[in-house]
Parts: sequence; C-alpha cells; structure tokens
Amino acid sequence: MRESQTIAASQKFPMRPVAPLGIIAMRGCEEMGKRVNEYLMNWQVDTSTAEELHSFFGTEANGFLLEATCPRFGTGEGKGMLLSTVRGYDLYIICDVCAYQCTYKLYGQEIPMTPDEHYADLKRIIAAVSGKAYRINVIMPMLYEGRQHRRTARESMDCAVMLQELVAMGVANIITFDAHDPRVQNAIPLNGFESIMPTYQMLKAMCHTYDDLKIDKEHMMVISPDEGAIGRNIYYSSAMGVDLGMFYKRRDYTQVVNGRNPIIAHEYMGDSVEGKDVFVADDIIASGESMLDLAYNLKKRGAKRVFAGATFAFFTSGLDSFNKAYSEGVIDHVFATNLTYTPQHVLDAPWFSQADMSKYMAFVIATLNHDQSLAYLLDPWKRIEKLLTRYRAEHND
Repeated sequence: MRESQTIAASQKFPMRPVAPLGIIAMRGCEEMGKRVNEYLMNWQVDTSTAEELHSFFGTEANGFLLEATCPRFGTGEGKGMLLSTVRGYDLYIICDVCAYQCTYKLYGQEIPMTPDEHYADLKRIIAAVSGKAYRINVIMPMLYEGRQHRRTARESMDCAVMLQELVAMGVANIITFDAHDPRVQNAIPLNGFESIMPTYQMLKAMCHTYDDLKIDKEHMMVISPDEGAIGRNIYYSSAMGVDLGMFYKRRDYTQVVNGRNPIIAHEYMGDSVEGKDVFVADDIIASGESMLDLAYNLKKRGAKRVFAGATFAFFTSGLDSFNKAYSEGVIDHVFATNLTYTPQHVLDAPWFSQADMSKYMAFVIATLNHDQSLAYLLDPWKRIEKLLTRYRAEHND
C-alpha cells in the first residue's frame, strides 16, 4: 500500500471535511503551494470508495489553491487583495518569511523582501479575509522572529508578539516546523500551535543519498552542536540506536557581534568519534560558521565522515567556506528541507541534498481539515523504525 494510502487509512478520516478546503500560497511559496495542491488533488480519503478529499464543491481548475496578491505602491506601501472567494472556507495560508528572492520597487529601486515585509503581507491577507472564512490557519515553516523568542536583557520579544497578533486577527491554528524554542507557544496557551519535526524526512534523504551507512553504535554517532539542540539529537540517536555526544559553546559575553555573543571555542563531551560516521542535527544553518567549526573539530578527533542536518539552511555568508570544507574532506554532506527558499546554486552543490516536505505538509492540512488528530504525524517513530529496518536489510547484509 502506498504511504499516502496508509496514512489516510490510519487517520480514518470522516468522509466530509469540516469546511471546503482553501489554500493561499503567499509570494515566494508558489512552488510549495503547487506541490501541496497536487498531492491533495490526487489523494482519496478511503481507497474502498471513490470519495475524494475535495468533496464539497468538486474539482476546480486550480484545485484547492485560491488567488491572492499583495501589490505595492511606489512608496513601498502595500495592500492585500483576495481574487477568489473565501467565504465559508477552511483556509490555510502558507507563508515563507525567508523568501528573500522576492522583490518590490521602492522609488524605482528593486528591493528584496525581508521577513518583516513577508509578515506584513500575511497580516494584509488575513485582514482582507475580513472574518468571512470558516477558519484561518497559518502555516509558517520558519517561525517569524523565532530566534527572538525570549528576553535576556531590555529587549523585544518579537516572536511572542507575532503569535498574539495573529490570534487577535482570528487565526485558529499556527503550524510551524522545528521552532527554535517551541516554548514560545506559551504566549498563546489557549490557541492551536504545532511545531512539527522533519526527522523522518531528513533520515530518509540521508538513506537515499548514501548506501554504505552502518547505522549502529560501532560505526555511527549523533552529535548535538550545543545544549539548545540536545532534544532533537537525543531523538535522532534514540531512533537510530546510536550513541550521543555534545558540544557546548564558550562565548565572549563582553561583546556582541552581529546580534550575538561571539563563540570562543566548542568543547566536546562524549565518547570517542574516531573511525565513526557522525551526524550533527540543528534547526538552522545561518552563516554555517558554527557547523564548520564543529566539522573541523570532529575531523581532528578522527571522525570518518561528517553529515550535517538542518531544517533550514540559509548560507547567509555564501558557499565558499562550505565548498572549501568539502574539497578538504572536512564535511561530507549537508541535508536540509525545502520549507524555505533555496537558490539554485545551493541545490547544485555536490555536498547538498534536500528533503521534500510538500507531501508531509499536505498530510497535515488534510488531517486538520478533517478535524483529526495529528499525533501520527507529530511522532514518526514507527515510520523511522520501518525505514531503518528496510535500509539495514538492503545495505548491511
């Protein structure tokens, strides 16, 4: 049975959704919206009947995709406009706040859109809905200002304020992926908030890329890059049945560089990595400086191969340092998701692979649209077990 049929059957969807399903893919998310729509158009709720997921109004030319736009004036001011009806719809708005490939004209100059502007456009579209939708759900893969989630000095708490703003505007559910600190949901304790981990898809991408992995305690380890990432790496190590190590960062708290205290050194805690493949998982690769420092450190300690996994890989300082590390054999591969914009030159890098999250996002939308539990999707333990069992049987004979 196909994976989509298996999950649909396990969810036991009712034959009718709570309301007609509508999806708005904000600017920069068009490709993800198209992929999600294709999955939803092709799935059937129950393979024993011909009942289709889109059961209210039937199939339209664009499927579930609804048209919306946010034009801007020459001064940079903008507005949100709906070009399709949303009345009575269970509405899902997909917004990539890191889609920096999008631009607009400001006094004749081409300006790239920042997270602030993507978030402003999201609020414009919600305002344009004017309360006419049955329910509004926001899918924001990279949580806006997710790294500014707590107060350590006299400073703003942007992520918490954003969540409260969206709830005040009538958003019922906020779906994100691998929130930097999911405890930020405490800002909206009475509303829906889900932080979904891409663990299964990341491991699947690694297994599809390499056919010579020996995923056991003798040949592989999982290393946490810092104390903040320990939770996700404990999950990886437990699911893979391998040992866990950890680095912690010594920082210079007397100065701030680019908004953070610079790292003085990475200190390692754990068993020897000598002769072992190492997988390092984090939520974000920004400049990649930290990840490369770890890779060099692990290589000095005798690690065989170093694989890095990050839900969001931005490479804000370019690829030169990663290309150099790859050519020197310091880092073997970087795995990331397609939840945020990735430029073509990154996709073409020989050391980079993407885990496609469009099917997973479609599962989440279909499940919520049928008012069913997300438990199966939030905990992929059994699917990971099946993946690794099959991989070991095929490659470790």
